[in-house]
Amino acid sequence: MTARVDLDDLAVATIVVDPDGRVAAANATVAELVGSTAEHLVGRPLDELLRPEGATDDGVEGEDEGRAMCLRCGDGRELAVRALSRSRAGAGGACTTVVVLRPLAKGGAEPVGPSGIEVISTVSHELRSPLTSVKGYTSLLLSRWDRLSDDQKKTMLEQVHHDADRVTRLVSELLDISRLETGHLQLRFQTVALPSIASSVVAKLTFEYPELECTLAFAEGFPPVLADPDKVEQVLTNLVENAAKYASLKGMTVSGTVAGNSVSVAVADTGEGIPRTDLPHIFTKFYRRDQGRPSGSGLGLWISRGLVEAHGGRLDADSVEGRGSVFSFTLPLDTDAGGAAS
Repeated sequence: MTARVDLDDLAVATIVVDPDGRVAAANATVAELVGSTAEHLVGRPLDELLRPEGATDDGVEGEDEGRAMCLRCGDGRELAVRALSRSRAGAGGACTTVVVLRPLAKGGAEPVGPSGIEVISTVSHELRSPLTSVKGYTSLLLSRWDRLSDDQKKTMLEQVHHDADRVTRLVSELLDISRLETGHLQLRFQTVALPSIASSVVAKLTFEYPELECTLAFAEGFPPVLADPDKVEQVLTNLVENAAKYASLKGMTVSGTVAGNSVSVAVADTGEGIPRTDLPHIFTKFYRRDQGRPSGSGLGLWISRGLVEAHGGRLDADSVEGRGSVFSFTLPLDTDAGGAAS
């Protein structure tokens, strides 16, 4: 169990193989690729999961510089991966092997992922809706300004402002994809008041989801964190909006707790929950569930996890079908602030 928890701290897909050639431990990244859970993989023969590309011999043995393999997924697919293994002898000469997997494209050279055309198509579709709204309302305001009441003008301008924010978020997501994948993401660390950001996020999303009922649960004098406020707002917006799309608009809660030198923020909903088969995939890029009110690029949760990890924290999800889900992330305390953020 300790080995699995340690492995989950690694972003790369990693498997530990015991001397008998069975999976002794696997991290969440492998589970996402296979479409299973790490616990379900433990005990399975490695050659049930991996086979050499274009061959039928047994799985990875010894030490190599990386070889083309096929990873068998739960739905019957085979995913091309590059496998790098390293073996070490333990007590009594028994040998344990660590296998690191890197997904490959069909040519075996590039990471698996949507093509540039697919990315453009997905994002273009998401940009079309807010831009159409902006165009429609501004045209109406220009052509009928004298015939519209002040309340009508205000409502239209608020919608334009909201849709402009949506466009800005989509563009930011596109930029964050590149920065996260290349390791060039730059954060502007400063003292951040989480209750204030959470309140702002809920207020903005209530404009899009008028029936949203979300309770904020932060203790009086909740301590500040050291983080990039724009990125924290982006993460919270993604999590609350994700719950609004896929769960119930009623009974949502955003809460904060303090533990040691970090805080944990949880977004809990009272929806139908996430099926066990879907849970390993929810942080996968471009993944969208069929249930609920699915929309968006399918990038929100993947980017959110990357942003939280860039802060040195973790983003996890827990769900019980029929009861709801909880998405929680950690951030470091601002130990130099000496009190609650203003």
